[in-house]
Amino acid sequence: MKEDIMAFLGKKRETIDAAIKRVCPERYDQAHAEQAFGTPRFEYDLESLNRTLAEPAWDLLNRGGKRWRPALFLLITELLGADTKKLEEFAAIPELIHNGTLMIDDCEDMGEMRRGKPCTHKLFGQDVAINTGNFMYYIPLLALLKNKGTFDDRTMVRAYEAYTEEMIKLSAGQGLDIWWHKGVTEGVTEGQYLQMCAYKTGTLARLSARLAVILSGGSVDMETVLGRLAESLGVAFQIQDDVLSASPGDFAKDKGFGDDITEGKRSLIVIHALSNAPEPDRRELLDVLNRHTRDPKHITRALGILNKSGSVDYAKQLAVRLVKDAWDETEPRLPDNPSKNTLESFTRFVIERNI
Repeated sequence: MKEDIMAFLGKKRETIDAAIKRVCPERYDQAHAEQAFGTPRFEYDLESLNRTLAEPAWDLLNRGGKRWRPALFLLITELLGADTKKLEEFAAIPELIHNGTLMIDDCEDMGEMRRGKPCTHKLFGQDVAINTGNFMYYIPLLALLKNKGTFDDRTMVRAYEAYTEEMIKLSAGQGLDIWWHKGVTEGVTEGQYLQMCAYKTGTLARLSARLAVILSGGSVDMETVLGRLAESLGVAFQIQDDVLSASPGDFAKDKGFGDDITEGKRSLIVIHALSNAPEPDRRELLDVLNRHTRDPKHITRALGILNKSGSVDYAKQLAVRLVKDAWDETEPRLPDNPSKNTLESFTRFVIERNI
């Protein structure tokens, strides 16, 4: 199953990257700049635009990433019987925003590594990284602007509403995550964590699904149904990220050893451990989290507490249950075709992956 979905993602990658380049080129010439920014009243400095926007954006985009959100967009358009070829450019939207969030997140967390290389702010400077990250929130709107004559007014309004609603939620989720990292909020609950994830990580998956339905001519009801499934996938994806980060292996090395511990992250695993670990372990875990240490000995000790308390296994089981319940609710309402089977495999991949 995993191999099938990895092959699916690999097959879609070329299409997705081509779509991204149509919205955000690897290098701006005069024509690309005018398409993105309008006809200049005076004169563009193309070299500076490339050094401060295109280069840092593509430095991160070219490092990899699974591209699963745009792949989900394309899969849903196929599921609903749309002309997927005509909608390919819109697949760029969630991936560009996602990479923008990574860039900004690394600045906020003072991260060191991203996808096995130094973070964008380490290579280009924090000012460039912040500006490029924000640019990647907005440049995807170009896909809608360029194609506004292709759809009726109601469809375009629905698409813009979905984009706006999800971007607002994205900042709410990130705000909660930032505040909890500071260690000033005691007793973050599991429900509060899941809501934070639904906004921080579930948002772009939900936006992918909503836009796919809207631009495929689907109903508001189908937009809600598939949006809810995608949100669950996003939350489960984040939980699985936390599980992999707390486990030995290449995933944690590529992300940066113990980055979640250094950040003081209140993940589902940490929340469970703080409620279930023996009091001495609980105090030690809190101490390490609130110190934001990079000392490998302290990080290793904290990761040991997370595993010993059963919290890693608990998180795995919750992610499985979350996705299963969402699929069971969604499946009867979907059309029966091969894309439905692929979507089911996609849901399992999210919680079974080890990369």
